[in-house]
Amino acid sequence: MKKQYLFYPLFLGIFLALGILIGHVLSQGDAPVAFSGSTSLKKRKLNRLIDLIDQRYVDQVNTDSIVDLTVNGILQNLDPHSVYISTSDAQAVADDMRGNFVGIGIRYFVVADTISVLSTVRGGPSENAGIKSGDRILSVDGKPLYGENKVSTEELKGKKGTRVVLGVLRPGDKKIVEVPVTRERIALESVEAAYKLTDKLGYIKVNRFAESTTTEFRQAIKKLKKQGVEEIAIDLRDNPGGVLQAAIDMADEFLKADQLILFQKDRENERKYSYATDDGDFEDKKVYILINENSASASEVVAGALQDNDKGTIIGRRSFGKGLVQQELQLGDGSAVRLTVARYYTPTGRSIQRPYENGNQDYFEDYLDRYANGELLDADAIEVNDSLKYTTPGGKIVYGGGGIIPDVFVPGAEGYGEQMLQFFAQSGYADRLVNEFLRGEGSSLRTMTQQDFVENYKVEEKLLLDFYQLARTHDNSLRLTGNRDFMTTLLKASIAEQLYGTELKVKLLNTQDKVIDRLLELSRNAN
Repeated sequence: MKKQYLFYPLFLGIFLALGILIGHVLSQGDAPVAFSGSTSLKKRKLNRLIDLIDQRYVDQVNTDSIVDLTVNGILQNLDPHSVYISTSDAQAVADDMRGNFVGIGIRYFVVADTISVLSTVRGGPSENAGIKSGDRILSVDGKPLYGENKVSTEELKGKKGTRVVLGVLRPGDKKIVEVPVTRERIALESVEAAYKLTDKLGYIKVNRFAESTTTEFRQAIKKLKKQGVEEIAIDLRDNPGGVLQAAIDMADEFLKADQLILFQKDRENERKYSYATDDGDFEDKKVYILINENSASASEVVAGALQDNDKGTIIGRRSFGKGLVQQELQLGDGSAVRLTVARYYTPTGRSIQRPYENGNQDYFEDYLDRYANGELLDADAIEVNDSLKYTTPGGKIVYGGGGIIPDVFVPGAEGYGEQMLQFFAQSGYADRLVNEFLRGEGSSLRTMTQQDFVENYKVEEKLLLDFYQLARTHDNSLRLTGNRDFMTTLLKASIAEQLYGTELKVKLLNTQDKVIDRLLELSRNAN
């Protein structure tokens, strides 16, 4: 594997995440699909082939899986973002779009065949039952969750209000305790952090766009306004998108009544326009939007709407480039297809969708080419098409054809070592090591107050060296020199999340963030 492809697994994860983007776009329910009265010969041929395999093939074949493969093959030849949702995945996809699910409310990973709790959802059933980071869940209703006869972790899910008894082994204990937990609806928080960076500058980190995002975001805006902020930064970096209406609502907070947010155009060239209302809470104040190469879809809707209306400042690197709109359509057996039904355009009329005419592989490789051509380190390396040049009402030049180009460019990680550490920060790579640390020699940290932790705790040298050696298994050229501060902050942030929640993790990571540094500089120099 070439070193410049370090982030390839992360990219693939984001492409998969894009399969569940921009749902419920053109209607609240599924629109009826019309079929012609006469079925074409080719459609009959496909049905006939499946029937023949089912009835005559020498071995028993699961024709359902053949149908699934056929559907996937068809969609892959349409565009990169039309996807098939199998019956088994339908509930998880619906939960993600809705922004909540029914469960016990934990984040966990599996280590040595055992569920280890990373953190509990604030106010959720597990936290209320006394489950803590570092606890290991060995059984559910007496059935083992480890070993050869283990049951699926799906057993942790169930109907709202039902009770489940967990067999829990706490750090330092040898005896399993039974902990009853009542399943409840758990919110998947979109807003990870909302706090003041300075006396005048507020900051909101949004990790997705779900149906619940609008409410969360408005609550965050109101909270910061009460604290007296005069400017606000919305961090949409690594946000793959989601529900379109949530993006429209977010843009509406900053735009004045009747300003265009976007318009959609379908196969018949029918247009649907979305305008701002007079309900925005931050229309007369300065806003900054932070984006990077992993900001996609609904994130780009917000950035494009504000940029094209000459509102605020876009900071970071060129965004992903997804300007297609999907609608979820049921297939009758619990499965569904999320089909591209329209394109969206920013207020100036530009499409930011990257080309995909040469197939999905070329589409994905074009994305990786950003590393090869140097555009993540140098704004001048960004390729633009002069035929896709547009002008905002204020006279700013903007481009279509492949993502949102920021107003203020901030380069990405330089060198393979820094890239790898950034990947670790995004992927939770340090979490397992820290979880084990908190179960053992770091267990005393559980009694430390958050303020004491922030002001006085210093990461132990042994923990840092353990992480360093683990990181070197991925790149033995990695050195502590030049990376010590970032690695120390990454470990402290991971500890903070497991003890105090995600917002503190974000705060700590932001202290070692070049984009945040540039944001603070711009805010200080603003009139």
